[in-house]
Amino acid sequence: MPESRVYPALLSGGWDDLPFAPFREGIEICRLAAGPPEVALLRYASGARAPRHRHAGLEIVQVLAGSQSDERGDYPAGSVVMNPEGSEHSVWSREGCVALLSWSRPVEFLQEG
Repeated sequence: MPESRVYPALLSGGWDDLPFAPFREGIEICRLAAGPPEVALLRYASGARAPRHRHAGLEIVQVLAGSQSDERGDYPAGSVVMNPEGSEHSVWSREGCVALLSWSRPVEFLQEG
């Protein structure tokens, strides 16, 4: 039987001691579960952007710190965003942020950058 994993204090900076790796320019990733669903933390530097992409399955994002934005609006810490299969957007963070993501299928990047 698989063991449960506990990540204490994620809402108050508990990610500081976790291992992050480069993901895209200005964005780092800490993979928590290989899934499906996959679960990871993304840490955006100030001004970092993820280019336009399409969701091949449901993605759930909880912003833990800072603020994340897309074409629909700004999402401060505490926000939960659900991106359904087939939805498209780009993502950025003016001030930097940390977000917890869970997705059922990988995204398809529609442009590089």
